[in-house]
Parts: sequence; C-alpha cells; structure tokens
Amino acid sequence: MNPFHPARRPARRRTPASAVLVASALLATGTAAVAPAAAQAAPARSAAQDAAAPAVKASTLGAQAAQRGRYFGTAVAAGKLGNGQYTAILDREFNSVTPENELKWDATERSRGSFSFGPADQIVNRSLGRGQRVRGHTLVWHSQLPGWVGGITDAGTLRSVMKNHINTLMSRYRGKLYAWDVVNEAFADGGSGQLRSSVFRNVLGTGFVEEAFRAARSADPSVKLCYNDYSIENWSDAKTQGVYRMVRDFKARGVPIDCVGFQAHFGTGGPPASFQTTLSNFAALGVDVQITELDIAQAPSGAYANSVRACLNVARCTGVTVWGIRDSDSWRTGQNPLLFDNNGNKKAAYQAVLTAMGGSAVRG
Repeated sequence: MNPFHPARRPARRRTPASAVLVASALLATGTAAVAPAAAQAAPARSAAQDAAAPAVKASTLGAQAAQRGRYFGTAVAAGKLGNGQYTAILDREFNSVTPENELKWDATERSRGSFSFGPADQIVNRSLGRGQRVRGHTLVWHSQLPGWVGGITDAGTLRSVMKNHINTLMSRYRGKLYAWDVVNEAFADGGSGQLRSSVFRNVLGTGFVEEAFRAARSADPSVKLCYNDYSIENWSDAKTQGVYRMVRDFKARGVPIDCVGFQAHFGTGGPPASFQTTLSNFAALGVDVQITELDIAQAPSGAYANSVRACLNVARCTGVTVWGIRDSDSWRTGQNPLLFDNNGNKKAAYQAVLTAMGGSAVRG
C-alpha cells in the first residue's frame, strides 16, 4: 500500500512538487463495490499470449512495449523541443507523446472564442511525423482554466462554451490523435466519492461529465475518449469507487467512454498492492485502462517495475506514459522521479522497466 498520493494537483505541472505535493493516507471506506468475478481472475494476459509474444528483445522502451502490443510514452513540452539531448531521448525511447500543457484550456482559448494552437501543433505534427501516437490532454478540467471561464454563472452560457471548446479542439485534430482525456480530475479527494466543486459541477450539475463525453463523441467518432484522474489506483479508496461507479453507469447507459487513465503519481513505496486489481476491475467494465502520468519519488527500480507489470498483466491496459523525460523536466524535479537523470543518463529504474517488459538492458 502506498500512502503518498498528492492530495491535490498543482496549478501547473512545471511547479516543483516539493512546494505542492501533500502526503495523504489511503482511505478505507468500508463500502467498496464488490469486484467483478472476471476482474478477480488470473491476469488477463494469458500464458498462451505470452508464449506467442515475439522472442526478439528490443533495447528501447517504446520498441519493447510495441513487442507487447502496447505503447510507452512521455509528456512533452514544446519549449524543450529545441534541446538536442531532450529530443534525442524522446525520439529514441518513446512511441507515444502527451502534450504537457499545450492543449489545456489556458493555452488554447485564453479569451472566449479566440483559439491558439501554435505550440500544440508543433508537438502533434512533430510526433506524427516520427510515427509516435499522440494523446490529447485535456479538454475539460477545473485547473489551468482562464478566469473568464471560471466567472461564468449561467448554465446555458457555460454549456455552450464547453461544447464549443471541445468541438474546436477535437475538430482540429480529428483523425490524428489516438485518445483524448475528455474530463480530467473531476472527483474530489477524501472520502466522499463524489464530484469535486468546480465551475462545471457548480453551474451545470453532476451531468457535465456525461455532456462532455457526448459532445466529444460527436466531434470525433473514432478517437478514444478517456476519463483521467489521480489517487484512484487503490481499489478500496472512496475516490476510486466513485470513478468506478461513474464508468459502470456510463457503460450501462451507452454514454461514450473508451478508456480510464490512472495518473500514478507515486511516493517511494510505488503502487498500492491492489493496483493490478483496480486496473482489472475497470477493464472488466469494457474500457481500456492506461497509466497516464507515471512518476515515482526517487525512482525506485522495484516500484517502477511493479507499476509496469501491473499494466502488462491486464490485457486491456494499452500503455504507460511517464510524466516527463529527465528529472529536470519533471513537475516533481526535487524528487528525481523519472527514468533519466538531469544529464539524460538512464537510471536503474529504466533498466528495471525495460527488463520487466522483456527487453534487453543496454547501458548508456
């Protein structure tokens, strides 16, 4: 069990975590939903599938993940694409990219109806040109939101603004992106298991999440639509159960949702013991699951390997994204949580992850 989830996310992930990361104890709710029988069975990836896996061992993260039918990605900042060391690692190691801040509301629509896509286009076009898939992050989020949005008090106005924002961003990249985080971090921390207070929740009510997903499906019928959140990795936590109930309800009523992202910002202890169970239980609802923002304080090799193995052991876990490349690129930079050090050297955790995926550990 890992008690070190951030109690709340910083307004900007570039902010050092030492200033914003708050330790919070895992919550025992006593009202956890019963795990589906299918989710409690053996790991979804069968022995036969493993036996049929290619024998060739790759020497980079993305290539080896591809051998296992998955992706291994990273968050990318447009402002760092001029750094040769940064792009060399990016292009060598990763086959998926998530723009770190460039697709968020404050970066794309600072004033109502006036959109800007320069940095986002730079990342998307560069990535697609190199054969890397792109995850869109994020359409509806209470944070990094321009003041003009937060100041809306009329439901009709906010609904129109939200749908226009979703449609404009998704239409621009229609057919290009692999997935979108449609709604990000909508659930409250603590033991309520309910949606957090936000301009969307307060003005539009609890139905805003469903409205956002339906608008997203209309805007792009083919892209994967994801819900993304932090501190939902431990199965018995109230927050995890709240998200689970929402996804179960959406699937039962035909609300379009294709995937759930688990941010996985862990302390030194790594993932909770129930992490694989959580992934399996969500997957059993009929959605893909993904580790979307993985970083682990001090990057212990065992904790990284356990996180990746949890994904590999669930057939519908389609990939892993680490939230940055070098420790100096991390929003938790003082905690050295990534796979490459400040000088771009592979850390022991890198070798552990590559080995966990079945790759060959090559120094360098």
